Amino acid sequence: MSTTTPHPFDAALQLAATAPGQYRGHTTPDYWNMVGPYGGITAATLLQAVLQHPQLLGAPLSLTVNYAAAVSEGAFTVRAEPVRTNRSTQHWTVAVLQADASGQEQVTTTATVVTAARRETWSAADTPMPAAPRPEDCAQIPPAFAVPWLRRYEMRPVAGTLPAQWDGSEADSLSRLWVRDAPGRALDFCALAALCDVFFPRVWLRRARQVPAGTVSLTVYFHADAALLARTGSGHLLAQARAQEFRNGFFDQSAQLWNADGQLLATSHQIVYYKE
Repeated sequence: MSTTTPHPFDAALQLAATAPGQYRGHTTPDYWNMVGPYGGITAATLLQAVLQHPQLLGAPLSLTVNYAAAVSEGAFTVRAEPVRTNRSTQHWTVAVLQADASGQEQVTTTATVVTAARRETWSAADTPMPAAPRPEDCAQIPPAFAVPWLRRYEMRPVAGTLPAQWDGSEADSLSRLWVRDAPGRALDFCALAALCDVFFPRVWLRRARQVPAGTVSLTVYFHADAALLARTGSGHLLAQARAQEFRNGFFDQSAQLWNADGQLLATSHQIVYYKE
């Protein structure tokens, strides 16, 4: 009898139903960040709860995750509820809960998800993929820091890497890189959601200062359907991110992810806390 070890991403997303719309999960060391799980894996876990819900309609259209508190190491509960189902869209509320020191469950993360039954219509692309060398022509870089989640992605920078010197010199906040799961894994909606959060804080690039920073709220818009994700497979995605404004301890960031054929798969926006 042979056994197959699941991909680290799939292992991190394992949820066991404990009641209708309620699931039990557990953090994994593979996607650990500084003080908790990598934000992208938390977003993917919330989406996974919706995707395995028996009342699901359609496929993901949007996902908004609000990081109220860090998820601690150990078990957690995910609750997913379809609050309204229309002919072509379905609206969900989702939350991650974890027991505190007294044993009381507290909310660490909230989310809203919209799924939709897509149909064939006129379509067009107004955000073409920027010119970039092929992934194989860009050197893969080792993890910049000793946090486990960075080892779960193959990153090949094109432009906008971390500063060589943390000297406070100001520069553009734009980053562009080829990225995919490591080890390779066929792309799906959960993996795409997680990939939208692979970027280092824009304030680090803008000011060349490694200040404390953390995502407060992340929204992902899914432009790809399941067929396009299947065609993309385990190939590299060109990921681009840039901030718009830094003010009073918060900055926002817009990001786009294209496959190697130049098709826009997802866009995202997030608001990030930073400390001087």
